[in-house]
Amino acid sequence: MAVLSNLSMATISSCLTFYSLSIIFLLTCLVSSSFGELQRFDHLIKEGGSLNFLVVGDWGRKGLYNQSHVAHQMGKIGEKLDIEFVISTGDNFYDNGLKSVNDPLYEESFMNIYTALSLQKKWYNVLGNHDYRGNVEAQLSPTLQQLDSRWVCLRSYVLDADIVDFFFVDTTPFVDKYFTEPGEHTYDWSGTSPRKSYIAEHLEEVQTALKESNAKWKIVVAHHPIRTAGHHRDTEELVEQLLPILEENNVDLYINGHDHCLQHITSTKRNGKMEFVTSGGGSKAWNGDVQKEKEGLEFYHDGQGFVSIELTPIVAKIVYYDVTGHVMYQFSMYKEQQLHSFT
Repeated sequence: MAVLSNLSMATISSCLTFYSLSIIFLLTCLVSSSFGELQRFDHLIKEGGSLNFLVVGDWGRKGLYNQSHVAHQMGKIGEKLDIEFVISTGDNFYDNGLKSVNDPLYEESFMNIYTALSLQKKWYNVLGNHDYRGNVEAQLSPTLQQLDSRWVCLRSYVLDADIVDFFFVDTTPFVDKYFTEPGEHTYDWSGTSPRKSYIAEHLEEVQTALKESNAKWKIVVAHHPIRTAGHHRDTEELVEQLLPILEENNVDLYINGHDHCLQHITSTKRNGKMEFVTSGGGSKAWNGDVQKEKEGLEFYHDGQGFVSIELTPIVAKIVYYDVTGHVMYQFSMYKEQQLHSFT
């Protein structure tokens, strides 16, 4: 009996120790998640320090509204430039995101559309407002990457590609009207509540990541525009809350979708250092809905298309293509001299 008693006491003591350590670990995780940093991915660039990639947004429509035609031209340009990845600016699946990880839309609008060999690279995605109308966790689930290894989607993260750091920002929760005037739409806000805390923490994470970056180029990717001549107009919540952080930390490019167009707006502050690029022409477009007198507007195309970006340590070349693959417009930024060239 004495032996049994001693064994029991030892077992109880071990269990208490285990549970104590478990509680400590859980509390540590909770503290880390409360004051966490953006998750980071590393991408090795080519020898010689260059990086080529494509940008497309607002695309997921089962190949309709010229999505398949845009995808075909992306494949051709991707091969020509020997791209290393694709960036998606959100609204990945219309009209209401994915219902689950088994939703056929994933195959019908992504896997079966972007089939060119040159597009079999990583796709770095952000969520758009239409994605928030579905099951957000489905798009974030590792299951999608198991179905197609190209797929990378988080709410927000950093992609470190040596000469450039990309900062992917979750902008949908910033926009008031999705909460105050949702209309007939239902949004999946799980993981973003309480909203004020989520936004405050997100802004802090972005600011910290930007400040810690030593990359030659800083590029921010999001769904909603800060400045646009398109249908949705400027996103005032981002102008007030996000733009000052980007300006303070010398961001070079802000890339977005949401407006179904291709667009370039040059900054009217800080000697035009930051440029605003819209690539939201992946499928359905809106003809004629444009503010032609928008300050800083250099180029606007109210049709389908996509963008390529070629980066070296000192030059960024941004090229805009229409649905036929025709080059409509391009501009370059020269890092050392802080000059710009528009054609």
